Amino acid sequence: MMGHPPRIPVWLRWEQATIYFVTICVADRKAVLANEKVIDALKTAAAKLGDWSLLAAILMPDHLHAIVAPKNREAKVGNFSGALNRWMRKELDASWKWQPSCFDRLLRSDESLHEKWLYVRENPVRAGLVKNWQVMAVPNRVRRRGIKL
Repeated sequence: MMGHPPRIPVWLRWEQATIYFVTICVADRKAVLANEKVIDALKTAAAKLGDWSLLAAILMPDHLHAIVAPKNREAKVGNFSGALNRWMRKELDASWKWQPSCFDRLLRSDESLHEKWLYVRENPVRAGLVKNWQVMAVPNRVRRRGIKL
């Protein structure tokens, strides 16, 4: 089994916010996430993320996309995903498991943040789950961050 490549250090201007796009998948891609109970568990888990701000998230049947910002720019994304995974599974008393690691990308510009926001909001449309993204709630925190909707 191959190990993970070494983490690239965060190289951003000090005044620039550190924001990540994160994808976390359910093991074996089981379709267990797209329901009200899981949405409530995500909200509860997000409220416990003292070191992270959940700016936007979308639950797909078998994975979660999130745009997150650490309160400390040296924070590790693995700590975010691990805590979120534990709290959600505990809240749900889940029999399923998450995949052992997540995909993450450091968003280095407002342009890449906007691109990922568009990707997140359009994901359920592309998957045929909704006809347009406006049927979903738009988080106020994303609006306050100045993302062009």
